[in-house]
Amino acid sequence: MADAINHDQLFKTVLRDGFAEFLSLFLPELAARFDLSAVRWLDKELFASPPDGPHHVLDLVAELTTLGGDATTLALVHVEVESADSVTSIEERLPDYYHYLRRSQRKPVQPVVVFLKVGLDGIGTREIHDPPVGKPVATYRYEYIGLPALPAVEYLRGDNPVGVALSVLMNTPKGSRLDLGVEAFRRLSDAPISDGRKALLGDCVETYIELPPEELTRFRGILEANATGRVPAVNKTRVQIAEEKGAALAVQAAERERKASVLKVLAARIGAVPPELAAQVEAMTDPAALDSLLVAACKADTFDQFRTAVGW
Repeated sequence: MADAINHDQLFKTVLRDGFAEFLSLFLPELAARFDLSAVRWLDKELFASPPDGPHHVLDLVAELTTLGGDATTLALVHVEVESADSVTSIEERLPDYYHYLRRSQRKPVQPVVVFLKVGLDGIGTREIHDPPVGKPVATYRYEYIGLPALPAVEYLRGDNPVGVALSVLMNTPKGSRLDLGVEAFRRLSDAPISDGRKALLGDCVETYIELPPEELTRFRGILEANATGRVPAVNKTRVQIAEEKGAALAVQAAERERKASVLKVLAARIGAVPPELAAQVEAMTDPAALDSLLVAACKADTFDQFRTAVGW
């Protein structure tokens, strides 16, 4: 439970720290209505007795001035982070939150829900009917971001650091999540943001990436070790370490691609590659030598011709 609370607090900190980037990236039409350079966060003390009792604090409530408005034209953007695997719980609570904020602050309220486990349509609007069965007396609408349904690679390659960090919670091509996490660290290290923000967003990547135990151990090893495999210097940040390791990982990826190309060409031209020959190719690490293998594979009509050409 403590870990869940810490993770929840980390996610809220990421959203609060990069709120303008978050809103502009995922809900640009909503963001365009407000002056995002002047966000006022409502103190937690305002919510000492929220609708479902003193043990729940509303996640994030930002007070914003509408563009072209004056000091009295304010709106509240209520962002709720939902880690359950269903929308039922939050949709039962949202109407109460809406009324609580509307009554206590006397300002328009725009609910936004960020789903960590539910994808839905990625980004959209949902309606809550009260009562849920029969003719509704009231209808509530909220904007949502369903991270698991969004394309991770698209956001990873973007220039929005919040999107890069949250990409590890998105839909990832099978078998590529570890590489995506390392690439996210590398891109954050190159981003034109402060070291403090790099560390915060890097912690988000490390905390929320979901990997099988073996890959998770490897991922953490990448973050802990520098490119040469030595124990990292104490003055290096995790992001700097990941940047160095990310470069090494890129070299390893290129090496794997070269080996795969050699074996694919051999299989296409000649047939099933004998295991011992495949093992010899896999044992090669020099890029120039692997390029020579590829050239030989493109010319050979038999495995003996290939072996002769490469001196095996």
